[in-house]
Amino acid sequence: MKDIYLSTQTTLIITLVVGAFFIALGYINFKKTSDNKSHIIGDRNESIFSLTTSLSASALGAWILFGPASAATWGGIGAVIGYALGTAAPMLFLLNFGPKIRREFPNGMSLTEFVKRRFGTGILKIIIILILFYLTIFLIAEVTAIAFLLNLISKTPFWITSGLTLIICLLYILRGGFKLSIITDKYQFVIVLSIILFSIFLILGNLEINSYELIKKNSEKLISKNYIPNYTAGLTFFIAVAATNLFHQGNWQRVFAAKNNLILRKSLIYSSIISFLIVVWMGYTGLISFSIDPEIIPDLAFFKLMLLNNNLLIIVSILVLALALTLSTLDTLINAISSLIIINGKEINKFLGGKDIKDKSNKLILLLCVIVFVFASKGYSILYLFLFADLLCCAAVVTIFHGFFIKKINIRLSIISIILGLSSGLLFFPSQNFQSSLLVGNIMSIENFSPIVLSNLLFISFILAIIVPLVIITIYSLRNSLR
Repeated sequence: MKDIYLSTQTTLIITLVVGAFFIALGYINFKKTSDNKSHIIGDRNESIFSLTTSLSASALGAWILFGPASAATWGGIGAVIGYALGTAAPMLFLLNFGPKIRREFPNGMSLTEFVKRRFGTGILKIIIILILFYLTIFLIAEVTAIAFLLNLISKTPFWITSGLTLIICLLYILRGGFKLSIITDKYQFVIVLSIILFSIFLILGNLEINSYELIKKNSEKLISKNYIPNYTAGLTFFIAVAATNLFHQGNWQRVFAAKNNLILRKSLIYSSIISFLIVVWMGYTGLISFSIDPEIIPDLAFFKLMLLNNNLLIIVSILVLALALTLSTLDTLINAISSLIIINGKEINKFLGGKDIKDKSNKLILLLCVIVFVFASKGYSILYLFLFADLLCCAAVVTIFHGFFIKKINIRLSIISIILGLSSGLLFFPSQNFQSSLLVGNIMSIENFSPIVLSNLLFISFILAIIVPLVIITIYSLRNSLR
């Protein structure tokens, strides 16, 4: 296939047109919020359609164009299923805990309110920092993803795309808050779903033989039940994605924004099914692409299939898809970070309080976006960025959500379990080449570890981050029950 690129000028014009559409949409639908609560969760009357489209659009960022397909090229069908289940699982988890936390906090706005009541301010500060760090990494990864794509199809420099995308999103989301994010998500979801369906017909229609037969013929190990990475990669991605999204403030905002629990439950079911199917398809394209060209760059697996026909309309559709995905996720992330600062800012620093907290929050968001711009301009690995953020959340997920069941839990033990879980995971968390880690190859020589360990560093790091806190809390609970 010959590489065909849009001109930088054409790419930027398309980006500006799409951006102008959402900015105009934002200003047309803008309504001044009466207080901070309205800015954070709207008027708590979201319907099934608005909540389903918003949950789906927010969950499906530009990462789906890179992550699932990339993981499939080395993790096989197991990585695809694990990724998809991990994306859908938090919504299914919230089927039970969403209504539960709404009953406990009928005027609630975030998960951190539950954390403060159950664990006190010590754990709260750790969780706030963890969530803010995760959301920031997510922001960097999303902006990097769109910059990477525009560089691929038009050689547009990373810094131009990064800056332009952030400016477009900031122009409407800082003005309109949560309610505006819900409105734009509806349009972004329709665009995303339409182009994803188009990609299914296009890619499968271009193949000379059945896609499954192609994969079985050229890459049978990726769908083999005897291929170990099908299990380790699948479990890794399930744990990583599921645990991380449980801490996503954007999801919790939508839990509290539902008109009632019935609407919340139906919306969570529908959005989980939609997200699962879309991620499965995007991962499946990685299997197809690898079967056609084993030398494929993993991050480009989906795009190489889409660009087989060298069609200008297809290139433009990919660009529009990526922009819709990116903006829907960015506005959710920015609004989520802003809401946490407004709700819990004073817990971090006394300066972050008072009646002008919204203005202070906006200034911090602008500063944060400068940092995001700098990192996104470097073009770091998108999947690697996500995995690092995922590890942080995995270390805390058992301890925090254990509190849903056990109301009285030792605060000191909770802090220890989170720190030990994170430390254990970081020891084995792989470097960017996935060949070594802090412990393996640095603190200790690679020769001291078996090939099984060396080939499963990512899996081991996530398992330890989950199991170490689980073991600590289980021992604590058993000791208490015997007293």
